[in-house]
Amino acid sequence: MQLLEERIRRDGIVAPGNVLRVDSFINHQMDMELLDKLAEEFYRLFCHERVDRVLTVEASGIAIAALVAQRFRVPLVFAKKSKSSNIPDTVYTCPVRSFTHGNVNTILVTKDYLHAGENVLLIDDFLAHGEALRGLADVVLQAGGHVVGAGILIEKSFQHGGDALREAGMRIESLARIAAMSPEDGVSFL
Repeated sequence: MQLLEERIRRDGIVAPGNVLRVDSFINHQMDMELLDKLAEEFYRLFCHERVDRVLTVEASGIAIAALVAQRFRVPLVFAKKSKSSNIPDTVYTCPVRSFTHGNVNTILVTKDYLHAGENVLLIDDFLAHGEALRGLADVVLQAGGHVVGAGILIEKSFQHGGDALREAGMRIESLARIAAMSPEDGVSFL
């Protein structure tokens, strides 16, 4: 999507280690007008699917996922990265490696919020190696649901997570697909 690509070129910062900082407009300070337009694009891409829930992982995917869920008029569920005292023991879980943070989180969703037979749309801000999407899809399958697809704001295509998930049969719609990036040369898109 040209709108997002232009914004990344203008305000994104490529840091060493294949890190793209979009924190001035997506995942720290949020440009709500931009996010609203991006949510509308996800709705356009998936509006022919029956969507019963939108699922993301905390924390930076929540804003865009909330706007998408609002478009579909369905609940937003977000997988938590740690169990707190107010979470019951009846949860779906899956370990997910975070390459950004260099650790493994066990994501969890309370069984009350995902059900057998539901069609679930996955939404997230980034796709690199695909670990978060794999974990979210696993949680949906544990619940007996069906993943209708995944909407991603920014895919780092050169890290091939999206390729592997597409080959496994997942529909992925990424609004910006990065072919390469470096602090010296900036970002190039597919």
